[in-house]
Amino acid sequence: MKALQLAEPKVWTSLDVPEPNQPGLGEALVRTHRIGICGTDISGYLGKMPFFKYPRIPGHELGVEVLAVGEGVTNVKPGDRCSVEPYMNCGKCFPCRKGNSNCCTSLNVIGVMIDGGMRERFLIRADKLHPSAKLSMEQLALVETLAIGCHATDRGEPKKGEHALIIGAGPIGLSVLEFTRLTGATVTVMDMVESRLEFCRKTYGIEHTIQFKGDGSEFEQMKTITGGDMYSVVTDATGSNKSMSSALQYCAHTGSLVYVGITTQEITFTHPVMHRPELTLKASRNALPRDFPRIIQLIEDGTINTDPWITHRTGIDQLISQFESFTRPETGVIKAVVEMS
Repeated sequence: MKALQLAEPKVWTSLDVPEPNQPGLGEALVRTHRIGICGTDISGYLGKMPFFKYPRIPGHELGVEVLAVGEGVTNVKPGDRCSVEPYMNCGKCFPCRKGNSNCCTSLNVIGVMIDGGMRERFLIRADKLHPSAKLSMEQLALVETLAIGCHATDRGEPKKGEHALIIGAGPIGLSVLEFTRLTGATVTVMDMVESRLEFCRKTYGIEHTIQFKGDGSEFEQMKTITGGDMYSVVTDATGSNKSMSSALQYCAHTGSLVYVGITTQEITFTHPVMHRPELTLKASRNALPRDFPRIIQLIEDGTINTDPWITHRTGIDQLISQFESFTRPETGVIKAVVEMS
């Protein structure tokens, strides 16, 4: 059975792996149809993802088909098309008992800590499958990316009429944008790449965009946009320690900063920058089970349109030769999708 593995950073290996067993208690056997490539995959490829363990079969943004189910499975049946919630939690630790399974103390994310869906078939806990009779495999593969933004927006809690700043207009930043706009907040998007900002203006009608140039000009633009107040909620989706270190300066007094991007490097700022305005600093990790059916419904009813997201497609046999190009913003990649079948 065909699979692709990251043996180590920047080293892909094509594998022939054994067929999975038949599903056991609470399990489902699924066939991978579509795989989304996200920032975690790119960071894993570049060796910049702190949670990535090598060697690893990647793939956690998935559209799959159920082939068989084991004893006790009632939420899905053979033939169902599903999105995958890739967070394998224990259900027993402190955060799990609180309902925060995204932060399980022994969490294993498929495609990151354990092998994922970049293979033809695999076994998975059936409770991690979210079916839809309406969505395509490509749409289902985008649900997990959207879930990251959904959870990050919930962490920041922007309100109608408030100003919210999203730093970074890659896939994760765009997923935050999808849900922040639904709150009624006035959104500003900042990025270094003008083509990404143009995408936000053209696709989402975002009026306020700022191209970061590093010369301080962004502050004057922000003051103009917010009437001098700056932003009630700032979400940094860059994964850049430099951006994350400076993002506090864009917050309004009593505002909140949410880190959804991940870096292996230190984030530094002087304490008064946080203390004087009494800021709230939050991290946002993964997503919650409830986010997946909510997102599926929003796509089904047309509230979220995933069509503009997919800018690149490739087959599994071409992925190794093309993956490097997906790491470069100048190639215009918003979201690449891999066709397994």
